[in-house]
Amino acid sequence: MVILTLNCGSSSLKYQLYDWANSETLATGIIERIGLDGSFIKHEAKGHDEVKIEHACPTHKEAMSLLIDSILHKEYGALKDIKEISAVGHRVVHGGENFAKSLVITDEAIATFRELEKLAPLHIPANLIGIEAAKEILPEVEHCAIMDTAWHQTMPESSFIYALPYEWYKDYGVRRYGFHGTSFLYTAKRAAVLLGKDPFETNLVIAHIGNGASINAVKNGCSFDTSMGLTPLEGLVMGTRSGDIDPAIPFFIMEKTGMSAAEVEKALNKESGVLGITEKWVDRRDIEIAAEGGNERAILCQMIEAYRIKKYIGAYSAAIGGADAIVFTAGVGERGPITRKLACEGLEYMGIKIDDAKNFASMTRNAETCISADDSKVKVFVIPTNEELVMTEDTYALLEGTYDVHTKYKYHFEDPSYVNKEREAGLPKDLKKWNGLDKIICEPGKTGESGGCCGKCCC
Repeated sequence: MVILTLNCGSSSLKYQLYDWANSETLATGIIERIGLDGSFIKHEAKGHDEVKIEHACPTHKEAMSLLIDSILHKEYGALKDIKEISAVGHRVVHGGENFAKSLVITDEAIATFRELEKLAPLHIPANLIGIEAAKEILPEVEHCAIMDTAWHQTMPESSFIYALPYEWYKDYGVRRYGFHGTSFLYTAKRAAVLLGKDPFETNLVIAHIGNGASINAVKNGCSFDTSMGLTPLEGLVMGTRSGDIDPAIPFFIMEKTGMSAAEVEKALNKESGVLGITEKWVDRRDIEIAAEGGNERAILCQMIEAYRIKKYIGAYSAAIGGADAIVFTAGVGERGPITRKLACEGLEYMGIKIDDAKNFASMTRNAETCISADDSKVKVFVIPTNEELVMTEDTYALLEGTYDVHTKYKYHFEDPSYVNKEREAGLPKDLKKWNGLDKIICEPGKTGESGGCCGKCCC
């Protein structure tokens, strides 16, 4: 069975083609600048080098056609016939309180997503455009929706209800929903494997740090609290989003500057975060270079971002009664040793102690690593996320009739012997590049032991 997964943004379409029977990725890619001048696709199929092709994509329909053409291309394609695709899994950012798990998309589901547009006006319209475009081109296969918010439906009311007029919740659905659910699901299950514990006896604090960033308190294997709220704006300092602020600030700025509500909302979402602090950078690598050169604003930015993460680690560790492990994931979490170091400094009293050499050796997306000191009571893992794999497996299980909520369903990557073939193939190059990486790769169930790579944990 070949499964196509799609992650549609307002001007982008990210995709993966996966062969379930052979457990391998056939192709990946992204189409950017949809609806804008200069749109292009970056496509890479198994056994071929990545290609970049400029192609006009006025809408997601043309983007889907370009995707299919690339998958079927004689020189750099992955399939001979579009009929080899058995199903399509779609990322849907917001499921509200309506959906606690993934589902086969029906007309009723689409109608519900449209009703939820008010909760995610920047995201759901793009998700729906992608669904409609894909269904038009691939009308004969099942299309499934995988919701970012579903993972967080286990949160108790004390975590998701805001101290606001209760009728706002009853009438308008104002509550904490949380996002990055597929990432948290994957890393939570993998962390339990590395610890050698039953996932539902495992407590974790997971930091998904990228341009979009959030942190998740996982108690007994389920989401207990998370930093993003009604929208993805709340919580950690992000690439262009402010994260937590005094809620009176927007009103203060509107009064002082005459800015409209829409203008302030744009500033909080697109002109704040690390961009707002530095006034020039979003990419953390640029900030690291500037900080190393003594740029005071870049140094301040690093301190602010890491301090916010540290506060949440402390708060969430307390909320769940202590963590078995702290997990870093996503772009910065996986390849940002400075951020990890600053976020964990001063937490030794909580039993959280990282090893500098291990931390700076962990710069790979092709292995799971343990960067905590040997005498750290709480493990600190770097686990590369794999949201596409969760989407793929949910889609497969829905078609097979075996799918259920994660508390009743066991993913194949929860098996200690699970190996990601693509990451296994990519690891040797990283081992040559990063000194000491071989000594910190986790062996499932044996993270308390020092030693090197088990040779089969490249997940």
